[in-house]
Amino acid sequence: MTTRSAPSATGTRSAVRPALGAVMVVLSGALFAINGTVSKLVMRAGMDPLQLTTLRATAAFVGLLVLTLAVNPRSLRFSRRDLPVLLGYGLTGFALVPLLYFIAISRLPVGIALLFEYTAPLLVALWARFGQRQSVRPRLWIGLGLSLAGLAAVAEVWGNLRLNSVGILAGLGAAAMLAVYYVIGGHGAARRDPLSLTCLSYGAAAVAGAVIRPWWRFPGHLLGTTSDGVPVWLLCCYVVLLGSIAPYLLLTAALRHLPPTSAGIIGMVEPVFAGAVAWLVLGEALTPVQLTGAALILTGVILAETARTATSETLPDIPPT
Repeated sequence: MTTRSAPSATGTRSAVRPALGAVMVVLSGALFAINGTVSKLVMRAGMDPLQLTTLRATAAFVGLLVLTLAVNPRSLRFSRRDLPVLLGYGLTGFALVPLLYFIAISRLPVGIALLFEYTAPLLVALWARFGQRQSVRPRLWIGLGLSLAGLAAVAEVWGNLRLNSVGILAGLGAAAMLAVYYVIGGHGAARRDPLSLTCLSYGAAAVAGAVIRPWWRFPGHLLGTTSDGVPVWLLCCYVVLLGSIAPYLLLTAALRHLPPTSAGIIGMVEPVFAGAVAWLVLGEALTPVQLTGAALILTGVILAETARTATSETLPDIPPT
């Protein structure tokens, strides 16, 4: 396969390698997937979802701030006009999405919680059709039907509801907030470079978390304990470094080689990996019916993600969960 060329940060042109981009997306998805199980172990030690969200956002902000200052400090400048987008981006994608996801995985198997969140592209496609009155391909309706059937199978709604209702609502809430994050990204947030945008958005999420739950109430003693034999401080390091910063950088680099829609489709490996890791580490096995439902959901989301005809509405990269 021949490679194209794309402009680099220095103004020169660098080779575009789709295969390399695909590997980066898969590795990013694997790191994100492991993060779900690691986060659940942290919460089992006694840290609640809001505390974990604030810890993750604050530490990731500090790490990305150092990196941004080293690479391009001028990119951190913003005007008063930028505040609404930065706040909206930060509070939805980097505060509410992970918070609701953490609530969901504290009450549901990790793989199932992530499947609920991954219906966000379907919501965006429906918004494009009915909110913005854009034309969509007919496959959207097939994708919607498959996803709804898959969700029903995962929840096994034909009998007594086996899944925790609060967990289900939290997972769907994470999907809704992720869809809002996508829409904000499609209306101007992407005008900033990805590194400074994510850094400032994590900063907004960190401030919001600290206001709701001040740092002097943070259970620092938990960092000295263990969860399933693993030190909690080490688990938290994974959440920040390998569960947030590293996969984000991999995904950002991958988007130099792949269009966002292709990256999003390849990124569907994340729920698969997440379910496998949770099964191996936490013993969270899914029934054959739930596995079938998972396949229907992922197929439906892929159809929805490719159903929009407006190229300007491609999705931004998924925020770390």
